[in-house]
Amino acid sequence: MQKKLILIHLIFILSFYAASSQTHEVLISTNMGNIKVMLYNGTPEHAKNFMQLVNSGHFDGTLFYRVIKNFIIQGGSLDSRNAPPGKHIGYGVSTRIINSEFNPEYFHKRGALCAPRQPDDINVFKKSDVSQFYIISGRKYTNEELDILENSHNKPIEIELKNKYYVPRKEELARLKTTDPKAFNELLREIKNKIQVEYLSSDLKRFTNEQREVYTTIGGVPALDGEYTVFGEVIEGMDVVDKIANLKTDKNDRPLQDVKMDVRVLK
Repeated sequence: MQKKLILIHLIFILSFYAASSQTHEVLISTNMGNIKVMLYNGTPEHAKNFMQLVNSGHFDGTLFYRVIKNFIIQGGSLDSRNAPPGKHIGYGVSTRIINSEFNPEYFHKRGALCAPRQPDDINVFKKSDVSQFYIISGRKYTNEELDILENSHNKPIEIELKNKYYVPRKEELARLKTTDPKAFNELLREIKNKIQVEYLSSDLKRFTNEQREVYTTIGGVPALDGEYTVFGEVIEGMDVVDKIANLKTDKNDRPLQDVKMDVRVLK
């Protein structure tokens, strides 16, 4: 009897983990073709909220209203539904804001499914608006370009820390350098340590070997990493993404040809 209970308990545990590790797939049907996406298990709140919106019909009849070649295609805003030609479309009247779920494993590679958000000045915690989404079309980068992106993000942090710790002690260091070399070295070492500790704990941009491999061979938009949550990826229909990304657009990046979508959960 006891062995039977243990076996039942084990089966329950295995079935629970199997269910929790199941990936969800969503079909985005458009008048230019179908795009199938897989939602990541590592961003559960985004997956849950996105599927709730899909099942409620939130995205049905909305447009891919913002298209930028070699960058992204963005859609889902409620104010894009039945929008007349030329209308400037942005955030709809109904949004669903949730906490970001940044995961170093998920980055803005070609085909990534991501959540837009409001700008930093009104959204300091980078919360996502899952009532819309965007898909990366992107382009390939060289390692030199990735180095430049890292440096352009990290250098201002270094300068800020030098202004915080080094500049206020600059005159004192200059005096000690001639009057007390030992004290000069100790103070300089203390300042450098403070700068290094805070620099290493800052929000630095450093591309992993995997990211560099993907960005240089497949492509993406590496500048967006750490800024927006990536919660899935395209598993079928990148040719459709490319067709949409290459459409002619107006001054607001809205395609001159409407791309309407219907979205449903496959599993």
